[in-house]
Amino acid sequence: MKSNTYLIITRYLRSRTSDRRPYVTLACERGGAIKSRTNLRVDGKEEVPMKRQGPYRTKKCGCPFKLKGERMATSESWQLIVHDGRHNHKIGVYSHGHAQTARLMEEQLKRTEQFRKSHVSSRNILRFFREQNIGCAVSAQKIYNVVAQIKKNMMQGRNTMEEVL
Repeated sequence: MKSNTYLIITRYLRSRTSDRRPYVTLACERGGAIKSRTNLRVDGKEEVPMKRQGPYRTKKCGCPFKLKGERMATSESWQLIVHDGRHNHKIGVYSHGHAQTARLMEEQLKRTEQFRKSHVSSRNILRFFREQNIGCAVSAQKIYNVVAQIKKNMMQGRNTMEEVL
């Protein structure tokens, strides 16, 4: 399924404090600076830059899109301020693989645990979620990771042999 979307995330959030008004800053997922390709290695007392191994991949491209929502001082309403309303990259075609859209909601986590206790396979759990929500971007790997975490929690610190016996 195709969906043309820009992914907007919460960049900063300040909740209510006694002396400051709450606000939230929303930004594009691809906003921010690209991190340096060098790591620092301590060689004796001297820090020596070294190249990272492997391919260099990042979603960051310095997208300037930013919105800020501020709570009004005189009332309970909010004001939306557009700092920069443009993106410097193409619109996303597929949302699969994005960390924000691929996460399981609380209800889905509970449902996965129920299915796992009933010995439903991970493939069928994923099929169920996709039938329930057509735009579901949850990947098979995410389901496998959640099922592995559920199994680990059920073992409660016992090793595999202790669990079998």
